[in-house]
Amino acid sequence: MPGRVILNAPDGRATGPLPPEISDPSPFAEPWQAEAFAMVVGLHQRGLFDWSEWAQALSAELKRPGVAADGSDYYDCWLRALEALMGEKQIAGREEIDVLAAAWSRAAHATPHGKPILLTNDPLAS
Repeated sequence: MPGRVILNAPDGRATGPLPPEISDPSPFAEPWQAEAFAMVVGLHQRGLFDWSEWAQALSAELKRPGVAADGSDYYDCWLRALEALMGEKQIAGREEIDVLAAAWSRAAHATPHGKPILLTNDPLAS
């Protein structure tokens, strides 16, 4: 019910209900978008980059040729910016990111519908 959803602070404390004019509190169309958002926030909170570096990386992706004018690929740009910044800051290289992404993809395909996707579900996990 709009207006009855409880917002939570990062520490899990309830901060109050949503205002009644907000009918859909989620800006994310898919769970992976929320996860990519959370990764950026978490890496920033750990001091791995500052917001100006993030804004610059995201802006570069949003200005690339072929980006959807309607913003439908905004979180694809977000993810590419995250990957680029992780490489630039030597947090993780392209190959490491690709290997882990492939493992998650295999895990997702091997997970029964309705069950949580765990990296341990990757059939190639050792």
